[in-house]
Amino acid sequence: MSHLGYTPGMNMLSPYLCPPALVFMTLLAGSAAAQAPDETRIPCTEDAMIVFDASGSMAGNMVQGLFSAITRIDEVRKALAQVLPNAAKFRKIGLITYGPGPYAQCNVKLDFPPMPSAAERIMSVVNAINPAGKTPLVEGVKQAVEVLNYRSEQGVIVLLTDGEETCGGAPCELGKFLKANARRLTVHVIGFQMKAFSWTGAQSILDVKCLAEETGGLYITAENRQDLIEAFEKTLGCPMMSEVGAKEFLDIGKANHEGME
Repeated sequence: MSHLGYTPGMNMLSPYLCPPALVFMTLLAGSAAAQAPDETRIPCTEDAMIVFDASGSMAGNMVQGLFSAITRIDEVRKALAQVLPNAAKFRKIGLITYGPGPYAQCNVKLDFPPMPSAAERIMSVVNAINPAGKTPLVEGVKQAVEVLNYRSEQGVIVLLTDGEETCGGAPCELGKFLKANARRLTVHVIGFQMKAFSWTGAQSILDVKCLAEETGGLYITAENRQDLIEAFEKTLGCPMMSEVGAKEFLDIGKANHEGME
């Protein structure tokens, strides 16, 4: 088990804003707000971690009780492949997988911390997953918050799950802990076909919903690929640019300003 105390370094955005860059960023933020009027989060400079469900249930068929060649993990892969190329342009993203083989074990793996342009690397890992283990989603989130340096930095976690915690973790209690101790760390939860399983009852759904609500995050239900695409876009998408993109635009604006003098 991990301990919430890991404090990796993090590059900070320079506070220097030259006037042309400030105008450009203000206009861009206004444009994003116009395109997404329901967006209430601030322009994102936060790094993100995807906590990905690779438990055995993700290998199940899409349609319960009926034969189908389409598995849940296949649908998630296709949704991520559509969303990530754009989302990863504007935000550093990392990946944790929980539940990959061997069978019936509480496995959690930090695949890599947030990095720029991570779409291809994320898909490489996700496409190679063999879903077979249990569902230690709480431990997956704990490791993610450590990577994001939750006590002193801002961050976003997108937790994908298609079932309940099965390794003894308490999602709601973790949410309360983060609310009390994190600087500003948001956990969004995407519940994929949660109602399709006999072992996923109302309490299980309330537990992961509580984790999201206690941290100011969204709890989004998804039943198909289009639902997943919309959920990933809403939780990973940025109304503006991330730290990496912002610095590039600031450098351009500063050069333009100096050239005008």
